[in-house]
Amino acid sequence: MILLILAFLGGVLTILSPCILPVLPFVFARADRPFARNGLPMLIGMALTFALVATLAAVGGGWAVRANQYGRYIALIVLAMLGITLLSSHFAEWISRPFVKLGNRLTEHSDAQNDSPWSAAGLGVATGLLWAPCAGPILGLLLTGAAIKGASVQTTLLLLTYAAGAAVSLALALLVGGRVFGLMKRSLGAGEWIRRALGALVLCGVAVIALGADTGLLTRVSLASTSSIEQKLIDAVTPAPATAAPAPKAGDALPVEGELPSLAGATQWFNSTPLTPESLRGKVVLVDFWTYSCINCIRTLPYVNAWAQKYRDHGLVVIGVHSPEFAFEKDPANVAKAIKDFGITYPVAVDSNYAIWQAFNNEYWPAHYFIDAHGQIRAHHFGEGDYAGSEDMIRRLLTDAGYKNLPGGYVQPGATGAEAASSGDVNRSPETYVGYARSENFAGGQIAHDDPWNYHAPATLQVNQWAFNGDWTVGEQSASLDKPNGSIVYRFSGRDMHLVLGPGKDGKPVRFRITIDGKTPGDDHGADIDAEGNGTVTSQRLYQLVRQAHGTGDRVVEITFLDPGVHAYAFTFG
Repeated sequence: MILLILAFLGGVLTILSPCILPVLPFVFARADRPFARNGLPMLIGMALTFALVATLAAVGGGWAVRANQYGRYIALIVLAMLGITLLSSHFAEWISRPFVKLGNRLTEHSDAQNDSPWSAAGLGVATGLLWAPCAGPILGLLLTGAAIKGASVQTTLLLLTYAAGAAVSLALALLVGGRVFGLMKRSLGAGEWIRRALGALVLCGVAVIALGADTGLLTRVSLASTSSIEQKLIDAVTPAPATAAPAPKAGDALPVEGELPSLAGATQWFNSTPLTPESLRGKVVLVDFWTYSCINCIRTLPYVNAWAQKYRDHGLVVIGVHSPEFAFEKDPANVAKAIKDFGITYPVAVDSNYAIWQAFNNEYWPAHYFIDAHGQIRAHHFGEGDYAGSEDMIRRLLTDAGYKNLPGGYVQPGATGAEAASSGDVNRSPETYVGYARSENFAGGQIAHDDPWNYHAPATLQVNQWAFNGDWTVGEQSASLDKPNGSIVYRFSGRDMHLVLGPGKDGKPVRFRITIDGKTPGDDHGADIDAEGNGTVTSQRLYQLVRQAHGTGDRVVEITFLDPGVHAYAFTFG
């Protein structure tokens, strides 16, 4: 219910967004008509169409986006004709003739009784195909959830609720606008001129959408940005992050949190044949949800690996469930390479469709679930840390299952590079996504959605702010560099800086160089660059750029890519 309310409020706020401007002329073109027969059907058609297209685009891949493009072309033609009919009564009379018998007139008539609600709904469908709302934090949250959870009634309901919120705000504006419109016609006798002005506005709206300004310029130049308001709404209703289950006191019984669900949703298995809950009975099982570009997951892997090796001959089975965060992590070849690079020898279930993720009702990377020999989930731990507590839980479940002579002590992996433990700095910068769906603290103006744009970083940045320099195209999940020598500048706080990067579609390596406070990094270089700041993007993974040799601090890092095509996804810090 909370998410539905959040989606509705996010839709209502779109009336303040510049991305709504191109569709306003189409909405107000019938402001003088009865609302129930014209405005309401149009807004319903617009909301339903947007919800359908957004659902398909979120879960159906590129084909749905391409299909919508053809729909946009048709809608532009229909609405351009509407604009011309408003400008010219002669054209209106001529174009309306074929539609009289069908009762689906798309033109302006002086007799309101001839209006058809189906005609208005048809215009709403066309407008819904054209509407491209700015993906602020709330819409970004909905689209990300839709992509992860796939097609479902809940996905469509959330997007429809968002569209309904926008329709309600437009309906209020239309009701007020319609009254003003009627008053002007009665008091000034200016009906013909008003009609022509509306026709001109409709054609301007068609031109704006045809030129892509609705998703480009208007996204960047905001008269009243709603991002901060939306983020506050999300923060207000989002529950505090879950933590580890409280450790039971010695001698207390462990709670039963559920049964080990089916693992049949795995699309592939590495290091093992497919496993089932039945085949695991009698064994203690640790299920580790991870994804290979997640720094928090990477830092836990040395411990998970060590537990698997230490207790594998004493009744423990570790199962890694790889549930991807980014699209490139669904590639089995990328997963296989990561498994090899991290030295993982225990079974790994590839969960690219999030079937196992949903079966556990999981929400976190990393997440550890401890299952006893009877197939019951007895404890969980979310995030990094408390490795001793997790090993104590493993030992307790093994002891309860009757396993004896367990090896003593705690594992000490001694990990290095990106796998080394976090600095523990509570003031370190937060995870920062580069794609527009979840980007925050961007200081280079408005981000152009899916359009090439030349960016310029400001001369100074506040802590946790970042910006682009050069020619970039920013998508939902990542930004790609269109021309060489573009850069990303970030003023961060912490010991380590990591950035998830990948080469372009051609797979060619991309050279890059970093500076820290305008100088070569020297001893502060990360594991994936040298002391001069040079590195190369060769595959889609997390790259460690900075590891400060003398603790944490506030530093300005600029990553300059010498070759085009690189994809940048997300920053993380340690």
